[in-house]
Amino acid sequence: MIEIPSDLHKDLVPLAFLLGNWAGAGVHDFPGSEKCNFGQEVSFTHDGRDFLEYQSHSWVLDKDGNKVRPLESEHGYWRIDAGRKVEVTMTRDDGVIEIWYGELADKKPQIDLVTDAVARTAASQPYTGGKRLYGYVKSDLMWVGEKQTPEVELRPYMSAHLKKVVTPEEVERWAKALPDDMPDDGIAFFK
Repeated sequence: MIEIPSDLHKDLVPLAFLLGNWAGAGVHDFPGSEKCNFGQEVSFTHDGRDFLEYQSHSWVLDKDGNKVRPLESEHGYWRIDAGRKVEVTMTRDDGVIEIWYGELADKKPQIDLVTDAVARTAASQPYTGGKRLYGYVKSDLMWVGEKQTPEVELRPYMSAHLKKVVTPEEVERWAKALPDDMPDDGIAFFK
């Protein structure tokens, strides 16, 4: 279910499907890096202004699904204009700062992004750009990232399948919003 908060900036309504906390797992594979499964937590929040705040933390998983060590962290801001053009500014823990541009697909919750500008610190690994695809599929958030370096052509390197995380506060809010005349047996509700 996509919920549109009453205090969400009107320009961000097309991005409301991103809002919330998400968790799941994916695969990381890029030449020169360890191929691994990873866990990920992502949050998209807002404070009433014309952007979504984005945070992502991922970590390497062992064969049993246990956390081994951090993999990568990102922090950014997402905006959308009236023409459904999306812009993202993002900072990564490895010393890379990116500006992404793309657009929200017509009639479906899918965003295609490509880097427009990349800045790197001296300590960061070589990186020249990337692409990302985010999609809201059957109430889940799925994404795939591609990247390129001076030595490696643009290719997929990470993808994940994330589920919405429901907090106790959300459950309480939903429970308070239920109508008083809900059937006791639950069966009548579906008739």
